[in-house]
Amino acid sequence: MTDCCIIGGGIIGLSIARELAGRGARVRVLARGGRRDTASWAGVGIFPPAPEWAGCGSYAALTAWSDRLHRQWAVELLAETGIDNGLRPCGGLYVATAAGVDRLHAAARDWRARGAECHELDADGLAACEPALADAIGRGVVAGGILLPAEQSFRSPRHLEALEASCRLRAAVVTHEAAVRDVLRSRGGVEGVVAEVAGTVETVRARHFVLAAGAWTGTLGEKFGLRIETRPIRGQILLLQLPRPVLTRIVNLGLHYLVPREDGHLLVGSTLEDAGFVPETTDAAIARLRMVAHDLLGDVARVQPTRTWAGLRPGTVDGLPTIGAVPGLDNAFVAAGHFRAGLHQSTGTAVLIADLIQGQRPPVDPAAFAADRPPAPPSDDSVAAYLARAAAESA
Repeated sequence: MTDCCIIGGGIIGLSIARELAGRGARVRVLARGGRRDTASWAGVGIFPPAPEWAGCGSYAALTAWSDRLHRQWAVELLAETGIDNGLRPCGGLYVATAAGVDRLHAAARDWRARGAECHELDADGLAACEPALADAIGRGVVAGGILLPAEQSFRSPRHLEALEASCRLRAAVVTHEAAVRDVLRSRGGVEGVVAEVAGTVETVRARHFVLAAGAWTGTLGEKFGLRIETRPIRGQILLLQLPRPVLTRIVNLGLHYLVPREDGHLLVGSTLEDAGFVPETTDAAIARLRMVAHDLLGDVARVQPTRTWAGLRPGTVDGLPTIGAVPGLDNAFVAAGHFRAGLHQSTGTAVLIADLIQGQRPPVDPAAFAADRPPAPPSDDSVAAYLARAAAESA
């Protein structure tokens, strides 16, 4: 019997597996598909500054803790596996039209109040910061912005590859194409899960179980007697190979962004779509993303996409992830619903779950993320709020 069975092969599941295996636990991971089938692989990997200030809530504390852990894990993963996940403090530039500059100035005041370094820029300052935006400034597409020097990015596919390699080096077993069909429950706990692996039905037994299946967690949770929302929100992304590197920082315009890579590629994202469990791109959305790139960079961005893809983010009503014990089951845990912050919060979530499984007190109070927490009104980080913003920006 294994010590812990983790259902989910994305960044949350693999991070938990790595953490537990590093503590000496015998771990089995059941991944629904291949590595490229996860929303984690599809994600771009933008990490905004993550300050922790006096009186901040559990969500900000989890993000700040995770951010510090990411820096540590990047070094460890490189030493363990030889894979560089590309974590770099590249800086983030947030730009707006004349109508949106006041909102950005308000955001700048908020960032500074939380302890983050933030600089407000007028049109001349933007052009000096990123000369490639000069044409967009001249056409009135952008009029001002703010610079967050501490914003980071990493290569999510590389990070997933490094996580899985680290798991295997720590003797964790990762099984892809493993579909969980049933959950065997008795006496207030879980005895095992029934999974179909390569056409063969297998019962996996363990002392503890963790449900971390991203957008599919809500559906699988019903088999555990758990009712949570992990609504799938599709995000589409395209990759451009520009004739020359033109940006040095991430550029954000509303919910869209341009992320330059060291090899000259440029990622353009993303959409927010309530499209169900359909991780496919659409011509209309890709055309819109190409227009965003052209609006910001002009004719240099008029190249055919090298690649396009889509992923499904797991959203929640109140904008908070669900992390902790499954109510009514003494050996089952859940970690899901991180929406747009799953990549960033993965490390802290992993340590939090590992601490709970081993009966230790985690550095961040998990009460705010409990599966049976009281209902809360939708926040600015909720699915509804982001979908409303996306609809307003595309109108």
